[in-house]
Amino acid sequence: MHDNQPPTPNGPSPLGRQPAYGPPPQARPPYGAPPPGQQPPYQPGPYAQGPYGAPAPRPSWFVQAPPGARYDHLARNPLNAWWRQVVGTLLVALAFFGMAVFVVVAGAIVAAIADIPAPMTQEQLFGDPVFSLTVTLLSIAAVLPLVYGTVAVIQRRRPGTLSSVMGRLRWRWLMECAGIGVVALVLGQAALWAAYVATGENTSELLGWKGWSGFLPALVVIVLLVPFQAAVEEYIFRGWLLQAFGAYIRSPWPGIVLGSAGFAALHAYTDWGILDVFSFGVLMGWLAVRTGGLEAPIAMHVVNNTLAFTISAAAGDLDDALRQGAVPWQSLAGTVVQLSVFAFGVLWLARKRAIATVSG
Repeated sequence: MHDNQPPTPNGPSPLGRQPAYGPPPQARPPYGAPPPGQQPPYQPGPYAQGPYGAPAPRPSWFVQAPPGARYDHLARNPLNAWWRQVVGTLLVALAFFGMAVFVVVAGAIVAAIADIPAPMTQEQLFGDPVFSLTVTLLSIAAVLPLVYGTVAVIQRRRPGTLSSVMGRLRWRWLMECAGIGVVALVLGQAALWAAYVATGENTSELLGWKGWSGFLPALVVIVLLVPFQAAVEEYIFRGWLLQAFGAYIRSPWPGIVLGSAGFAALHAYTDWGILDVFSFGVLMGWLAVRTGGLEAPIAMHVVNNTLAFTISAAAGDLDDALRQGAVPWQSLAGTVVQLSVFAFGVLWLARKRAIATVSG
C-alpha cells in the first residue's frame, strides 16, 4: 500500500480524529428518541383532565332520545316522568291561549292607533278583514318558540325531536310531501265540484273574485303567516300530545284520537265540518307515526289552509272563513278524495325514499 492512500470510512484516521460521517456510535440516540437538543412532543397522560390539564366537557342538558324509538315514543328518555308530561301539557295550553289573548290585545291597541274598527265580537274581531286575519294567524304562529321551549326545559330533550325521529325537520321530505299535497288538493276540489254538480248545487259559490286591491294584501299575509300557523297546530296536536301520550302508552291511537278531538274543538266548525276536521287530524297523526315525523302533516296543513284562505280572499269572504261554521255534506266527497290521495302518495314515496321511521 502507498503511504498517501486515504483512510477508509471504517478505518482509523491517521491523525486520530473521527470520520466526518456522523457522531461516534456510542453518541447516537436510541431508536425513536428525538434528536439532541429537542423536547419530545407533548403527549397527554392519564391525568390530562385533572386540575393542570384541559377541563372536562360539561354534560349536556339534553337527554338523547332512545335508539330505535318510534316517533310517538321519542319522549321515553331516562328522565321520563309522569309530571313532565302533565306540567308540559299545561304549559303548552297556557302558552296557546295566553299568546292568543296577548296578540288580540296588542291588535286592539294597534287598531285604536290606526283607527280600525274593533267590534270584538264572536263574528268579527276587527272591521278590516285583512287585519283580522293577521291577528288571528299571528296569535297562533307566535306560540312556536314556547312549544320548543317546553320540550327543552320540561322534558330536557332537543326541540328537534318534536319534528322527526332524525332530531330535525327534514326539509326535502317536507317539500316532497307538499308537492303530493298540491296534487291531492286539486283532485279533492274536483271531487267537491263534481259532488255539487251531481246534487244540483250552485257551483258559482266555490269561486269568486272581488279584485286585486283586497286580494293582494291578504295574499301577503297568507303566504307569510299560514305556514307558521299550520306548523304550530301540528306541533301541538300531532307533536306534543302524541309524544306525551306515547311516553307511557305503547299504542299511538289514544294520542291520535284525543289530539284530533282537541284539534276539532279548537275550530268553530259545526255539522259536517266537525267530522271533516276530526278525520283530518286522525289521518295526520297516523301519518306522523308511519313516516317518523311531522313533515307530511305540516305540508298538508299548509297547502290546505293556504288554498282555503286564498279562495276566501279572492272572493272577498275572509270574514266567513274566519268564522268557519257549517260545512255542506258535499265537502266530505272532496275531503275523502284529498286525504286518500295524500295518504297513498306519502306512504308510497316514503317507502321508495326509505324515509326513517325510528330514531337512530
